[in-house]
Amino acid sequence: MIDAAVLVPALAANAADALPAGGLAKQLAKAKEEGRQLRIKFGIDPTSADIHLGHCVPLGKLREFQDAGHLVVLIIGDYTARVGDPSQRSKSRPLVSGEEIDANAKTYAEQAMRILDADRTEIRYNGEWLGAMTMVQLFGLVSRATVAQLLERDDFAKRYAANEPISMLEMLYPLLQGYDSVAIDADVEIGGTDQLYNLLMGRTLQPSYDKPAQTVLTMPILVGTDGTEKMSKSLGNHIGVTESVAEMFGKTMSIPDEAMPEWFRLASGLSHDERESHIARLSSGEMSPNETKRLLARRVVERFHGAEAGVEAEQRFNTIFQKGGIPDDVPELAAADIVANEDGKIFLPGFLVEHLGIASGSEARRVIQQGGVKFDGEAIPVDTLEIDPAQLHGVVLQVGKRKFLRITS
Repeated sequence: MIDAAVLVPALAANAADALPAGGLAKQLAKAKEEGRQLRIKFGIDPTSADIHLGHCVPLGKLREFQDAGHLVVLIIGDYTARVGDPSQRSKSRPLVSGEEIDANAKTYAEQAMRILDADRTEIRYNGEWLGAMTMVQLFGLVSRATVAQLLERDDFAKRYAANEPISMLEMLYPLLQGYDSVAIDADVEIGGTDQLYNLLMGRTLQPSYDKPAQTVLTMPILVGTDGTEKMSKSLGNHIGVTESVAEMFGKTMSIPDEAMPEWFRLASGLSHDERESHIARLSSGEMSPNETKRLLARRVVERFHGAEAGVEAEQRFNTIFQKGGIPDDVPELAAADIVANEDGKIFLPGFLVEHLGIASGSEARRVIQQGGVKFDGEAIPVDTLEIDPAQLHGVVLQVGKRKFLRITS
């Protein structure tokens, strides 16, 4: 392992909190003395199907620990997801069904490995110990915290002061997440700044179970593509790690210029020196905002799809946005495979959902009404809902700026 004195500044880079002060340095030094790996904990609840760039901020920090020779324990919160994390919420969070949680959990580990080193990752599901907990054990856990301690949470405190309901289920969440640290013998836990209370609860609980208290590192929350709100799938300002190269590049190019320094630091995956160099060149005017953003967009694509994909994505972007053309690699659909309705027509919103990746029929209608659907470069009338199949033969459909489909005869 690299010398602990060298590691501490690098491993703490970009962290919002590193608690207690000096704790990480002591743990690294002790691990080196004992010749062992630190166990670095990170938990994620599978409440949606995809991991986005916001999730990759702490995942990137985990990878830094792995590169320094330590072991990451990735906890998939299949059990805590059934409770619902109240962090940064002003009301109870709707619970996700067990079927959805199980389905999402299967995708999380695979997606996380786009960032993490599988050989230095231990994947655990907290249903393993929380699901087996007896009532006596649960009572023992609950007895280790007071109502006053739980009401120190900012979100709980605000709701309590406003006389808004706080369920007992929600109050269990930080205790259950904290117990995860006990169960897996965490040395360090990493999470977003919105998780600070939960992470500190793990540190509080461990000594009560005769285990050393973990060090806590929190990472900043990545702003979404809108440049204002936290990246979130529900807000539609996210970039998923499994999205196409075109979507990744195009969405990154859409972020406000002022968000670029934060994105370089938190989303690029570049080394500290590389990202700070690019930020400095942007600040000094040596690189233009457009040039810098292109570099950032290429890097985001390369991080998840490989070096060649970044170049290809930029070329495609140039074809669409600078030359006003159609990319060469447009997906194709044979006209013979298009199924008309009983009237011999094609219901366009349904067609866009099925073949162009539009999320829903209502979203497809909205895009049509905004003039966002084009046939061979010409916007269709905004009131078009049904079309004759013959209208599609040999046509290239375009939805928005990045979705294309060629209909072959």
